[in-house]
Formats: sequence, structure tokens, C-alpha cells
Amino acid sequence: MSAARKVPYGRLSGFYFFYFSALGAFLPYWALYLRHTGFSAPEIGQLIAITAATRVVAPNLWGWLADRTGRTLSVVRLAGFFTLLAFSLVFGVDGFTGFALVMLVFSFFWNAMLPLFETITLHHLRHDTHRYSWVRVWGSIGFIAAVVTIGEALDGVLAIEFLPQLILLLFGGLWLISLTVPREPGEVHGPNSASLSNILRRGDVIAFFLACTLQQVAHGPYYVFFSVYLRDHGFSSGETGQLWALGVLAEIVLFAFLHRLLARYSLRRIFLASLVLSVVRWLLIAWGIDNFAAIVAAQLLHAASFGSAHVAAIHLVHQYFRGPHHGKGQAFYSALSFGLGGALGSLYSGHLWTAWGAQWVYTAAAGSSLAALLLAWTSVGKRAAN
Repeated sequence: MSAARKVPYGRLSGFYFFYFSALGAFLPYWALYLRHTGFSAPEIGQLIAITAATRVVAPNLWGWLADRTGRTLSVVRLAGFFTLLAFSLVFGVDGFTGFALVMLVFSFFWNAMLPLFETITLHHLRHDTHRYSWVRVWGSIGFIAAVVTIGEALDGVLAIEFLPQLILLLFGGLWLISLTVPREPGEVHGPNSASLSNILRRGDVIAFFLACTLQQVAHGPYYVFFSVYLRDHGFSSGETGQLWALGVLAEIVLFAFLHRLLARYSLRRIFLASLVLSVVRWLLIAWGIDNFAAIVAAQLLHAASFGSAHVAAIHLVHQYFRGPHHGKGQAFYSALSFGLGGALGSLYSGHLWTAWGAQWVYTAAAGSSLAALLLAWTSVGKRAAN
């Protein structure tokens, strides 16, 4: 019990709160801001893809730096400061090239923070990693708070032009909270049981990373165009924010009970079930947009397509990558899924949104989740790490 009391739950949770509050301000509304600024759908897709593409490089580069220096928390703080500084440049740019450069630079630092902090959190929790969802849930609460508050404000007192100022404030809070998190002696790596190259050559690990990548490809049109899709079908900014919030609220409820699911079911079963429900979700969004109940059901399934899929993946990475490889494993997961998968999802949805139409773009997302399911079915989670 004494070890449990030493875990800085409040400060760890505060980091997730501010990180995902910033994400809640950025993700649902940045495409609307870009459209208001005058960018076309392909340009919006390309700009959003930049933030996802930096996830391919940033986590691995910053993860290498953290491993080399042994100062993971210092790297997180440094990345937070430069995220704040780089995003502030958005107020002095104009045109596609200017916005692209700002999004490239700020996201290079921003995308370094979360995978490194996941490692810090798990080291703090030590043998109580089942409590991860209790800490991570505050990220979902922050996301909801941002998405609902900003959505309602955009319908009333707030003009979309002020969105960057709000995001900048949240980045400031994120950097400040990172300064309060204590260092953890557990960050010192223990002995590993297998070389990194041997782990990466395992068939089940390859299938796992490919499945995670395809799952994030499927999320591309959701993250980039879901708000635009809703607005085009008559939903107000407030209603749009409420639907985003509903998805994350379902995620919060899941996190509250996830420790029971993890105790009862294998990671493999949870991961596969999440992918099955993801296919259902994208089909509901594609063909049920004019049916309010269908859209509500689709948003409730966010608990599966992101919530349980992500937590199962985090635990699988923890199993696959032991000792000094844990940070690298989290970096690979972030880079390949949210980085490469997110970038590809943003690009294809942007380029095909007009040519194919929204319904077929979301149907393609269902196909991507189905491909992820088939890959995962072959071997993911069938055996423990060596």
C-alpha cells in the first residue's frame, strides 16, 4: 500500500488531461478552422496528414534521445516547451506553405510527448499496470471538456478565428504540468530477455504492428472529416461537439470497468473484439448519417474502435518489448499506428472525399479495419513475450 501511495496519480492524470484537452480542441475543429481559412478538402487532408506523418519519425527519434541520455522526463518537458513555441508561429503565417511548416514543426515536438510519457506512467505504476486505465481516463475527461465547451462556444460567443489561441493556452498548461511530474527511479531499464531485432522479426509482432497501422488508417476520415460530415448533414457546432464527446464518454465508461475485462478476458480477445466492432462503427457512420440513432450507436462504439483497442495494444507492447526495449516498443507503436496509419488515413480521405463521396470513404475505413482484424486473427496475442 505504501508503494501505491507514492504513485503521483494526480500529476500523471493532469498530464493526460491537458494533452487530450489540446487534442480535443485540435482534432474535431482544426479542419473546420482550415476550411474557414479557405483551404480545399485535399489541402485539409494534406495538412492534417503532416501532423500524423511526424509521428512516424518523432517518437523514434525522441525515444532514441531519451534512451541515450536516460532522461525521459527531461525530453518530455523539452518537447512540451517547443510545442508551445512552435504552435505560436501560426499567428504569423498565411497560405498553404506557411501552415504546412507550422504544423510540421509543432507536431514534431507534440507527437514526441505521449509515447514517452506512457513509458513514464507505466514505470510509476510498476506492478500495478492494471491501474493504467484509471490514470488514462483523465485524458478522456479532458478531451470531452474541450470538445463540448468549444463546440458550444462556436455556436454562440466564440468565432472560429480564435481556435488557435485556445489550443495555445492548452499547450501552455501541458508544458507546465510536465514540470510538476516527479522523476521515477523505475525509468532505469532492467535486463531484457530478447534482442530488439529478434522481437521485431517475430511474426506475431509484425502482424500486430500491421493491424494497428490499418486500424489507424481506418480512423483517418473520422479524425479529419467527421465534423465536416456532420455539418454538411445539418448538425450544429454544438451538436457536433456533443457527438464527439459522446464517443469519449463511452470510452470513459469503458476505462472504469476495463480492469475487470482485462482480468477476465485475454488481450487477444479484447483486441479482436475491438476490431470487429470497429468495422460496424464505420459502416454505421457511412450509411446511417441521416439516422440519429445510428450515429449515436456509432459514437458509442468509439469505446471499442479506439478505447479498448488502444489499451489492449499498450499492454501487448508491454508484453512484447521487455527491459530496455519498452520505450522503443511504445515508440514503434506510436510511429506505425498513429504516425504512418494516421498519415495514410488523412491522405486517402482528403483525396477521395470529393471523388468517392463521404459514404464510400467511410466504407473503405470499414475495409481497413476488416483487414486489420484478419491480420490480428492470425497470431496476435497467441503467445507471451519471450
